[in-house]
Amino acid sequence: MNREQPFEHTHFVEEVGLMFELIGLPRMAGRIFGWLLISQPPHQSSGELAEVLQASKGSISSMTRLLIQLGLIERLPLPGDRRDFFQIKPHAWSQLHEQQLARIAAFRKLSERGLDLLKTQPPESQQRLREMHDYHAFWEQELPRVHQRWIEHRREMAVE
Repeated sequence: MNREQPFEHTHFVEEVGLMFELIGLPRMAGRIFGWLLISQPPHQSSGELAEVLQASKGSISSMTRLLIQLGLIERLPLPGDRRDFFQIKPHAWSQLHEQQLARIAAFRKLSERGLDLLKTQPPESQQRLREMHDYHAFWEQELPRVHQRWIEHRREMAVE
């Protein structure tokens, strides 16, 4: 990162990059996301991201596209400026939750298709698919409840 940034900022951005890498995403995407979490102003141009993260503009371009596809950031047009600016997308975490629910539902449906294939087989042959199904069916039912509790919690916090 840019030498002008305090060590704590640099360290935080690198930690976010490592966290992204742990979940199978590119470290550079995490570094961009980490910087956008703490940057002032909260929107940054491609050039600013490249400079502060000491990364190529090509890398910034491909990683910002990925982050947009993931629903974590958004492109922000600023009147009178032709540059691309990026910021954390409002309610990004809720969108990630929706994507997670869609993946869970897809796995549940896939397990149902597998169970249908093995319906004439003994129960022990279906055990792995049954576990896959039951796990995903459970979370498909419970995660919306947890998300609703989060929404209620946010409302309560806004009132205080």
